[in-house]
Parts: sequence; C-alpha cells; structure tokens
Amino acid sequence: MHFTDTNWTGKISNPAQLGGIETAVIDNGQGKGTRIAWVNTGTGLRYKVVMDRAMDIADAFYNQHSLAWLSHLGVSPPQPFSNRGMGWLRTFGGGLMVTCGLGHVGGAEMDANGERGLHGLISNLPAEVESVVQPDPLAGNREMSITGRIRQTQVFGPSLELKRTIVGTLGKASIRVYDEVINRGNTTVPHMILYHFNFGWPLVDEGTDIIWQGAWQSPAGDLNHEIFRAENNFRRCPAPLEAHSGRGEAVAFIDITPDGSGQCTCGLHNARIGLAVALRFSKQQLPWLTNWQHWGRGEYVTGLEPGTNPPIGQGKARQQRELIELVPGERRVYHLDMEVLNDTARINEFLKNNIPAE
Repeated sequence: MHFTDTNWTGKISNPAQLGGIETAVIDNGQGKGTRIAWVNTGTGLRYKVVMDRAMDIADAFYNQHSLAWLSHLGVSPPQPFSNRGMGWLRTFGGGLMVTCGLGHVGGAEMDANGERGLHGLISNLPAEVESVVQPDPLAGNREMSITGRIRQTQVFGPSLELKRTIVGTLGKASIRVYDEVINRGNTTVPHMILYHFNFGWPLVDEGTDIIWQGAWQSPAGDLNHEIFRAENNFRRCPAPLEAHSGRGEAVAFIDITPDGSGQCTCGLHNARIGLAVALRFSKQQLPWLTNWQHWGRGEYVTGLEPGTNPPIGQGKARQQRELIELVPGERRVYHLDMEVLNDTARINEFLKNNIPAE
C-alpha cells in the first residue's frame, strides 16, 4: 500500500483526494434511477453499494482488477414483487455481495406456511439511508461508513427489519459489514439469511484456488457430482465448461471449520495476478458456507456464501428442526469482513492457515 500515516500530511486540502464515499443516482440503462454509493478506500480497493437493493455491493475493484462477477443485467432497480417462483433470477445482477432472506433461502416452494420464491425478498427492497459518514484524516479519523434500514414487512406480518452498516477505512483494503435483523412484528417468525458473494474474472480464472475447510456434501441434481467428487480438484477453478452453459452449475454445502476463536475464513487466491481475497465471519452467527460453481462461457463465476443455513429452503429447515424463529423484538447480529491481500507474506500466511491438509 502507498498510504502511510504521514506521507500526505500538509499536501492535501480535501480528504476526497485520499478516498471517501460518493453518492449518486444512475441515469441510464437498466439501472436508471437507482441510488448508489462508490466507496474508495485509498488503497486500490473501491466498490459500489446499491442503496436501492438492500445496500448490497455490486462492482468491486482492486486497482485494475475486478473482484466481482456481474451478470448480463448488472445493477437494476428493485422489483419488490419478484418473490414468486424463480423471478429472483430476473433481478439478479451478480455483484460482490447479494443478500438472500430474510425469511427464506433456497429454491421456490409452497407449503402450509405459504409460498416462497427463490432466495426471498430482501435484495429487492430499498434502504432508508440513515447516515453517510466521511473519513476525516486531517482530524485523525480514517473510518467511513454508510448505514441504512431495509424493511421487509406487510400488514398482518411478518415484519422483519435489516439494519446494515458498511464500514471502510482509508489505508485498509477491506470491507466490513455489520448487520442486525430485528423482528418488528407481534408474532414469532422464521428467519434465514445467506450472503451470496459472487467472484469473477480476473480474480477468478483458470487455476485460481478456492479456499475453505470443513466437511461438505453435494446434494443430488444438476451437475453437482461431476464437480464435487473425490477424483476432481473442485478447489481449483477450471476453464469455462460447455456443460455449464444455460442452467449448468454445481454446489456444495460446507460445515465450515472455525479457528480457535470461532472465526471462519474462506476465500480465493490467484497466483498469476498476485491477489488473494479473505472472507471472515463467525461460526456461531453463520455456521454454514455454500460454494456455488457456474463455469458457463460468458457466465463464469464462483460463489462463497456464508449463511445461517445452506440454501435448502424454509420448509426443509423447519422439517430438520434447523429453522431460526425470532420472537417479537428479538434481534440477530451478523458481522463479515472481506480483505484483499497483495503482500506475499500475508498471502502465504492466509494459505498456510486455511488450505486443508492432504
């Protein structure tokens, strides 16, 4: 990094010269009218928060390298009535982080408890932005943040609220997400959440290592067992696969292994460009990790997705007695930290601590 405590002292008048948060509204194309915020950490890491899509994160770059996968759609306005069947896919722009939930994570389903569309409603709801806090390095404060509330509610309930704060620091190539989910209604309601991190080229390329540890299972269906099998190195990204054209994909549900402090780490390492990304979260808060692999031509992506559950759906989670239920006023908190590593020593430490033994 080129940012030190003193090398800019006396040489700037406006902190935006180092970094900060810039809010805007997209005025053209599919995303016309959508509120966004560009966050620049001054390290080469910059990313786009989409306030109108649950404050999810779309584009993300480290210097010239894109970290995120973007779908053909890209950023678009929310569609709050997309929570039927597979309608969620029509609104899925990809991006670094897409939130799934707050009451259901998984495929479309219907049972005695109602109808639920793919991955729930939250990512198609706008935030009420409460604050945008800029860094003030001249006064010794490098931290910046944006905070908002997203309300997933209806008359007669359920009424869940997500309070989200995204924090950056000048001089640190990291993104911190602080979420609090609150049951604002007057009845007990189901709760599931999954953080759909979508990584793409050039970070994800042929030979990139996918890093996680833990016991895993790959459910029947699609091409799961062609990828996730003992004879295949599913922790290394392949070239685009013709079999993944259209709906071809594979997924594994991972009971991720925490360290001694209860923290879980997963990520990616591309030795060709000298970059790694480490994603950290609490095993107690988010006990499951899902690894999604979709290697279609022109649609080349892998997802690392911490969650309260794998994406099995509310119905199966209830059947397995693994469904969280929030009583009125109850809160759940979730903290995630994503860091970009470009220093050889730190990358080697990351790999040493997180690559499973043969």
